[in-house]
Amino acid sequence: MTTDPRPEGRVLDAGALRALAHPLRVRLYDLLSQYGPQTASGLASLTGESTGATSYHLRALARQDLIREVPGRGTARERWWERPAGAVTLVNPEMASTPTGRAVMEAVHSETLTLRQQQLMTFVTHGWDEDEQWLDKSLISTASARLTVAQMAELADRLQAVISETVSRYRDQTGEGLRVVTMRADVFPLPAEGPTS
Repeated sequence: MTTDPRPEGRVLDAGALRALAHPLRVRLYDLLSQYGPQTASGLASLTGESTGATSYHLRALARQDLIREVPGRGTARERWWERPAGAVTLVNPEMASTPTGRAVMEAVHSETLTLRQQQLMTFVTHGWDEDEQWLDKSLISTASARLTVAQMAELADRLQAVISETVSRYRDQTGEGLRVVTMRADVFPLPAEGPTS
């Protein structure tokens, strides 16, 4: 069976993107994506927000089918929420054609990348406190090369294929010695005119 190395996934519509265009909602969505099912009270303790605030924002995400209740888990008082598996695309071509649509997509992208950068900086700052085997096997790499658009696309496809295969293979793995590991691949052209200073 062959699979597209860069699966398109669900292209978020205007309603879903607008629902995500809030810092706490992006954070909740991210936590559910990375750590799996959580309750509103559990997410409140992870974010420092009130349970009322997390409940409200979880319901807003659920209305857009970004998250869902975990079937058969929880009680009437304590609901468990999860992010459905699968890729999500934050770029909606229809929305990109209007200034308002672009602003919504930029807000979601900005908040998502801010969270990723905060995670990276936390690791850089506190990684030395980690178990040495986790630290030794971590990778932060930056390189540059002169590429054509086709070569850049090939590189992006190869990196995404490795990430997709790893996620597909290990997403639901259980057992001893496991931790959530974030994977990030940044491949993009730098400004043609070079840095501005």
